[in-house]
Amino acid sequence: MKPIHSGFTLIELVVVIVILGILSAIALPKFINLSAEAGTAAASGVAASLASASAINYAAKKVGNSNAITVANCAATTGLLVGNNLPNGYTVLTTTPCSAPDGGTAVCTVTHTQSTRTASSAIVCSP
Repeated sequence: MKPIHSGFTLIELVVVIVILGILSAIALPKFINLSAEAGTAAASGVAASLASASAINYAAKKVGNSNAITVANCAATTGLLVGNNLPNGYTVLTTTPCSAPDGGTAVCTVTHTQSTRTASSAIVCSP
């Protein structure tokens, strides 16, 4: 009577290792490039928060809320965020100035300083 052997043969293990090597060679470059996309997404998030904050501030100014501030350029919108400042690692520049002082729009460019990725948003100017 022959003894029953169980387990994998050496050739089966080598085939599995080769397949895993091919998969990792294909997938690794895709994951490495994600840091640049993450910087762009982070800058877009901050830019969108500036746009939202300026729209809320404009509405508050129109109804007479005393906490609303004057927004004449992109730098003024940073005072609308929590903590009255941009998050660490970001800068904001005015790309296009306000088209009108009351309800006009300005285009702001937010830069993520670590990745140098940028995003733009339109803010609502309020007198």
